[in-house]
Amino acid sequence: MAGNSARRGAVRKGKKGATVGSGGVRRRALEGKGPTPRAEDRPNHKAYKGASASAGTAPRRGGGGKGVRKAPGSDQVAGRNAVLEALREEVPATQLTVMVRLDTDERVREIMRLATARGLPVAEASRTDLDRMTDHAVHQGVALTIPPYEYAEIDELLRIAADRFEPPLLVALDGITDPRNLGAILRSADAFGAHGVILPERRSVSMTASVWKVAAGAAGRVRVAQVTNLNRTLTSLKAQDVFVLGLDADGDVTTRGLQLGTQPTALVVGAEGKGLSRLAREISDQVVSIPMGGRSESLNASVAAAIALYEISGVREGQGLR
Repeated sequence: MAGNSARRGAVRKGKKGATVGSGGVRRRALEGKGPTPRAEDRPNHKAYKGASASAGTAPRRGGGGKGVRKAPGSDQVAGRNAVLEALREEVPATQLTVMVRLDTDERVREIMRLATARGLPVAEASRTDLDRMTDHAVHQGVALTIPPYEYAEIDELLRIAADRFEPPLLVALDGITDPRNLGAILRSADAFGAHGVILPERRSVSMTASVWKVAAGAAGRVRVAQVTNLNRTLTSLKAQDVFVLGLDADGDVTTRGLQLGTQPTALVVGAEGKGLSRLAREISDQVVSIPMGGRSESLNASVAAAIALYEISGVREGQGLR
């Protein structure tokens, strides 16, 4: 019985070669299957999974991932406090994603209310899908999809100052790569009356969801410009009568003796450890340092920026310029 009903394609160990015709199987095998698909187009290839993840498309699991899709170039604000703050500040968003069977609290209820009021699509996702969407951030069951940040132009930042009848106060970041530093600097810029922040395109942090989370709403109030060449931008600002002040541990003056703070100012903050780049230092009208009596040789970039902005704000308020 077993010998007469062998499965098609099974190998018989008792004899060599086929005892009857192959029925065209061998001929069809020789014809080939056409060109080999690209790795990213083959579902069983690891490159296929990578392409799917980079596109931000979360797989569906039991219907939980229905409608969950991360648009190209978009980013995620994760965590209940961060999402709630982003919605309150009317941060541009395209979708709210919540975890299936999420335990709600007052924050979640407020998030749902604000999302509904704005007409945002609300999708459900499994914990696995949310982990993937948020790059395994602590999302607490909620994530907000935000579109790519729309950077301002330098002229727009100057116009903001003019509309407030104040001398411009801008913060330029020279080599800052940590999103937490940028988020903290945005909060300080908002607190002390800066009119905008300037970032270079290369070797610099950009406006990501991590920045939105750290900034806790300030990212929606302080405009950010991104420029191709920071040093060229600083030179252009000087031509428009804006004084460039470099913030560095080895300064010409201290923040307490700063006289130019009442003038149109661009404060340049260098990276922690490296400080200002050589060209930024050369372009600066003055290099300003923060007086320190302790043993620390330097401060975190965001802390230094906050202190300098506080000092400038105090000088301006004393002159009635705020």
